[in-house]
Amino acid sequence: MTELRYSSHAFDALRPVDLLADEVRQRRETGYDVDALVQEANRTDPADREAVLDLVDRMSLAERLPGWTYVEPDGLADIEDTLDGPPAASGVPEAELADRIHGGWLGRIAGCNLGKPVESGDYWTSDRIREYLELADAFPLRDYVPVLDPMPDGFRLVPCWPETTRGNVHGSARDDDIDYAILALHLLEKHGDELRTEDVGRAWTRLFPIEQVYTAERAAYLNLVNGFAVPEVARRRNPYREWIGAQIRGDVFGYVHAGDPWAAARLSYRDAVLSHAGNGIYGELWAAALVAAAFTASSPREVVERATGVVPPGSRLAQALRDVVELHDAKVTWENALAQLQERYGHYSWVHTINNAAIVAAALLWSEGDWITGVGRVVMSGWDTDSNGATVGSVLGVLTGTRGLPEHVIAPLEDRTRSALFGFDHARISDLAERTVQLAVQRRR
Repeated sequence: MTELRYSSHAFDALRPVDLLADEVRQRRETGYDVDALVQEANRTDPADREAVLDLVDRMSLAERLPGWTYVEPDGLADIEDTLDGPPAASGVPEAELADRIHGGWLGRIAGCNLGKPVESGDYWTSDRIREYLELADAFPLRDYVPVLDPMPDGFRLVPCWPETTRGNVHGSARDDDIDYAILALHLLEKHGDELRTEDVGRAWTRLFPIEQVYTAERAAYLNLVNGFAVPEVARRRNPYREWIGAQIRGDVFGYVHAGDPWAAARLSYRDAVLSHAGNGIYGELWAAALVAAAFTASSPREVVERATGVVPPGSRLAQALRDVVELHDAKVTWENALAQLQERYGHYSWVHTINNAAIVAAALLWSEGDWITGVGRVVMSGWDTDSNGATVGSVLGVLTGTRGLPEHVIAPLEDRTRSALFGFDHARISDLAERTVQLAVQRRR
C-alpha cells in the first residue's frame, strides 16, 4: 500500500490537503483501491489548490477491492429492509415524561462539559487521562476534571478549561454537542414531523457561523452555500461522512419520540443525511433510538439491545456494537473491555462514529445504571470525550430521571447554557426541557 506523504492536522474541509489526506483514509477504510491516486498525489504540489481538489474529486472513481462483505445502505427504505423488524414502541407514563426529559437535557449538557477539558483524542489518550487524574487524586473520574497548578510537564488541557473544570463551571460552556440539540428542538417546533432535510440545511446556513461547525458539517455547509443539493451535500468533498458529527445530533428526536426507538430513528434520518453517509447515518439513528429506548427500558443492557435494532446488521457499526455486548456477556472487566475495543477499533480517527459508538455502548453497559460511573468511564476512555460524555449522560439521565443525577455535577450548570446559534445563547435548560415535553406530549395525542 502506497503511503500518502501529506497528512491532515485539523480535519478541516476548508483545507484541500486535509480533504485529500482524510479522503484517502476514508476510501481505504471502506475497501477501495486508491494506490494509483495516492502515487499521483505524492507527485502533486500541496500548495496547488485546484490540483489537490481534483484528486479529492477523483477518489470517487476508485473501485472497491474484492472481499468487501459489509452491507451499508444509505436510503431509509434500504436500511429498513436490512432490519429483522425494527424495535417496537412502548408507552411512557405521562407522569414520568417531564422528569425524564429534563434528566436527559441536564445529563447531556453536564456530560458534555465533563469531557470538554480533555477533548483531543490524539493527545488525551486513555492512558494520559488516567495518568493526569491519578496525579490529581481524581481517578476514577467522578466529577469535573480538576486543574493542577502548576500543570505538570507533558500535560495541557483544552483551551476551554477555565470554564469546564472543577470549581470553574458557572453555567454550561458553549459546545456543538449542545448547539445541535437546541437546533433540533427549534426545527421540530417549527416543522414537526414534516421536517425535511432541506429545512435542516437552511437552518444551518442561517443560524450557524461556519467556524462553529466541524468536519462533516463544515464540508456539508460549504456544499450548501455553493448550491449543491441533497444527497451531493453529504458526499461531495466530505471525507468525514462517517464520522461522529451526526451521532451527536440525535438526542432530541429520541426525547420527542419517547419509548419509540424506530420513530425516533426515522425522524433523525432526515437530519443525518444532510451531512453523512453509511455508518455516519447509522450513528445518529442509533443515538436517537438509544434515548427513546431509555424512557421505558429497565436497564442499560435493554437500552443498547433495543437501539441496536435500528442499525443495519451487516454494517461495521453493528459488528462493533455486537462485540461490546459479547465482551459484557463474557463478564470481562471494564479495563480489559476498553483495551480490546481500542485494539479492534483504534485504527479509526478519534472522531469516527464506529469506535466512539462502541465505547458509548460499553460505558452504558458497565455503568450499572449509575450516571457518574457511566459518564466518568466514557470520558476516561479518550477519543471524542465531550460528545461521548454528552450521549452517555443523556441516555442515563433519561433512564434514571433527575433523581439519578449527581448534584455536585448538575448544580454548577446553574440551569443555563451558552450556544453559538444566532438568537439562542443563554438558554435556560429547564425551558429547553419544558418545550421538549410539549412536543413529546403533542405526539401522544
